[in-house]
Amino acid sequence: MATADVLLHPIRMRILQTLFDADPMTTAQLRDRLPDIAPATMYRHIAVLADAGVLEVVGEKRVRGTVERSYRVRPEQAVVDPAARAAMTREDHQRAFTTFAASLMTDFDRYLACEDAHPISDGVVYRQAAVWLTEDEFAAMIEQIESTVLARVGHAEDDGRTRRIVSLVVVPDKPGTKPGTDADAERVAD
Repeated sequence: MATADVLLHPIRMRILQTLFDADPMTTAQLRDRLPDIAPATMYRHIAVLADAGVLEVVGEKRVRGTVERSYRVRPEQAVVDPAARAAMTREDHQRAFTTFAASLMTDFDRYLACEDAHPISDGVVYRQAAVWLTEDEFAAMIEQIESTVLARVGHAEDDGRTRRIVSLVVVPDKPGTKPGTDADAERVAD
């Protein structure tokens, strides 16, 4: 699995989002989809992702004396594993979340920049809800959300389907301790 430093870079995150659940793409095709990224920058970040094993080369062909490669995401490598997340400092988490949030804003800005963007009829959704859950209920909810989304990954582009980016953010309202800990008992005693 890749490190947070590899995955949580704004440009690399955009490259990965473009390739997620898509047919393999060449660098030229990625540049067409992400025209605001300079060619040298695009090549450099693709190399970082490929060297880290997050992207794999699935095809090569000769084009005007050079080799054009097609890439796809290796999903099992495109995550920061739990041990690496646990080792992250607060500053690392702040930087990672800022990158993630900036990526969401960039996706939304790119969508709204299209002349034919109609958020209501296009099904744009952004919501928040507060829920009170035990650790087991929370784990079950996350599992349900992930399985619901993953069950739909891999659908073909045809049949009138629209590609949608689904993002999930879960933040506790305030830091706390797990039920049954000494700190929890102290709070009850106060």
